[in-house]
Amino acid sequence: MNKILSGIFACLCATANVHAQSNAQGPVATPAGALQFVRDDRDYVATLERQIFDRFDAKSLEHFDAPLDANGTLTLTLVQTESGPVLYYFRRNPPLVQRTGKGMTVRRVFWQGDEVVIQGSQGWYRFQRGTLTKLQASTTTYH
Repeated sequence: MNKILSGIFACLCATANVHAQSNAQGPVATPAGALQFVRDDRDYVATLERQIFDRFDAKSLEHFDAPLDANGTLTLTLVQTESGPVLYYFRRNPPLVQRTGKGMTVRRVFWQGDEVVIQGSQGWYRFQRGTLTKLQASTTTYH
């Protein structure tokens, strides 16, 4: 019984910063301006204050947003594209756009500061400072 309760507690702790995917097109407030996703033919464009800063191929819009900062603005989001996840970092303008370079379907995302842990179709990965690393079994708890 203790093992079951410990497992449930660990799951609850681990999912504290798990965010469900969203298909909201915006606008969403960021430190760099109002973010909006717009369908453009078969692509999507990401805009800040109506200025395009990225274009990506996707059948549908799916993104995972980090928790809002103290000002209630979005600072990080991970966007699912046909060529793999892309991280947008909004603490500067223009925003930093970092592509993982690995095609995968994102299932869940855990945020730990500027680090993002991704459960993808091919396993678990950490994406930090532009580097994607496949994770092995560890005792690190992400929440």
